[in-house]
Amino acid sequence: MNPNEIAPLAPAGFYVAIRVGYAFPMVEHNHLPAAWVREYTVSGLIVHDPAMVWAYRNCGITRWGELGANDSQGVIELARAHGLNFGAVASFLDAGDAGQRSFGFFFRSDRDYKTEEMQLLNELLIQSHLAHARPRNLTAAELETLSLVKNGLLMKEIACLLGISESAIKQRLKSARVKLNAKTGSQAAARATMLGMI
Repeated sequence: MNPNEIAPLAPAGFYVAIRVGYAFPMVEHNHLPAAWVREYTVSGLIVHDPAMVWAYRNCGITRWGELGANDSQGVIELARAHGLNFGAVASFLDAGDAGQRSFGFFFRSDRDYKTEEMQLLNELLIQSHLAHARPRNLTAAELETLSLVKNGLLMKEIACLLGISESAIKQRLKSARVKLNAKTGSQAAARATMLGMI
């Protein structure tokens, strides 16, 4: 997810977490006002935030205004003091992803979100979630080669270490690049590392 695509849709700020597993997201974009982040963190508002509750119980997108009835601690009102007057919450969970969820909180200070803006934000979130999916078709040999690339070995060194030809190493890297949607072997190794595969 490119923050530059979201910024015009969320001029007051946004927070996006892609593929949150047990505790942490694979990718995170925090473009919220620093004073709000500080207050939210210090006051432990995460456990009282109706947007966070909604994000973990639902898939799709909704407006912040529709969450007010579930805001016993006044989190939404506190956010308004930081210019986060209108918001949208999006959440996506792919059934085949062993519980990895992506979600985003998007804010405006001037007006509520239009339906088409909310649909676009939801689509951007889903696209980013899917783009960070772990490919299931990499072979053990391709992962082994990527791991050696990650460790800084050159193709000649990898071939010598594994006892195979350089052309076999090139083929493994080419196949891994395609599966990981990467332009270079180094980029494929970095992506595999980010995905927790090596």
